[in-house]
Amino acid sequence: MSESLHHIAHFDLDSFFVSVEILNNPSLKGKPVLVGGYERGVVAACSYEARKFGIHSAMPMKKALQLCPHAIVTNASRGDYSKFSRWVTDIIAEKVPLFEKASIDEFYCDMTGMEKFFGVSKYTKELREEIIKKTGLPISCGLSSARFISKMATNEAKPNGFLEIPHGKEKEFLWPLAVEKINGVGKQTESQLKKLGLYKIEDIAKSTPEFLEAHLGKWGESLWRKSQGIGSTEISTDWKQKSMSHENTFDTDYTDVDFLQKELVRLTEKTCYGLREDEKLTGCVTVKIRYKDFETTTRQEVIDYTALDDELIAKAKDIFNKSYQPGRPVRLVGVRFSQLIPFTMQMNLFDNKVEKLNLYKAVDDIKDRYGSKMVKKAVTVKKKDE
Repeated sequence: MSESLHHIAHFDLDSFFVSVEILNNPSLKGKPVLVGGYERGVVAACSYEARKFGIHSAMPMKKALQLCPHAIVTNASRGDYSKFSRWVTDIIAEKVPLFEKASIDEFYCDMTGMEKFFGVSKYTKELREEIIKKTGLPISCGLSSARFISKMATNEAKPNGFLEIPHGKEKEFLWPLAVEKINGVGKQTESQLKKLGLYKIEDIAKSTPEFLEAHLGKWGESLWRKSQGIGSTEISTDWKQKSMSHENTFDTDYTDVDFLQKELVRLTEKTCYGLREDEKLTGCVTVKIRYKDFETTTRQEVIDYTALDDELIAKAKDIFNKSYQPGRPVRLVGVRFSQLIPFTMQMNLFDNKVEKLNLYKAVDDIKDRYGSKMVKKAVTVKKKDE
């Protein structure tokens, strides 16, 4: 019996942040909407109506408003972004045995083998329609034999469409497209390729791996393979299984709440550092308390996806305050971050989050250079008389 052909579906929630805002405020529909921070902030997302004015994500909000003075700036539904993302995740989890949450609004699903029971194309279309019906969110989908082709198909299907690239038709789909359509080809690589006379993916395909590698290094060979329709089919489940944690068992049991909270802050800060180093966001915080008699309590709470110290420390302290039984001696405290997803720039483009993120990254760089003890939060530093 021959091996099943690979079928990889890519789902992308169209203009996710804008779509959530419109669901919560239908009067915004059809208008140029900008989601993000005001004045000194940047555009986290924009509606298709706003894009007509040349506005794009990560553009300074001030510039965006110069291009379109009548645009509506909003960030009213920020707390709902994680909720809707999890809603879509739950729907997919019920229908697909193997999937990857690539970001807050992007999913890869392995549909391989389903042709024996449902019909891959039919099943994928029905899943997309179910998400739209239940959540009200527009979603584009690409289906093909490889991850990168499915993502490119999704981009071509936007807005709110479905595009399948049948097996054997990969080159037919890819070759007419401009080189910058390939995932990972930025402005610099685009410029390099065009200087070499390569404007379409077909031009890359008719070149050689050796020629491309000589000018672009290892990335050149990867581009050539992509131009031939050859790509990864691997679906990673690390986002679901992986967690980060730190805990400390004390030499002496403590009942001093101030001391316990200082230790919790230190552990949370340390875990935040690892989170950013791994370029991840967390969507769930767990605090662990073990008492003198070894009784252990753990309490977890779902949060909006983040990688910022202040938000995660505040949540850890809040969970501790809800869990700790005053007066009971504690021998261990710990914190764990789970429901990890790859870092999403958009999640840090609201209000002062960019400045905060840059500040934390600057502190991370100091720790990398001189050691973690060089920079500490004031609350974790012992006073001389302690």
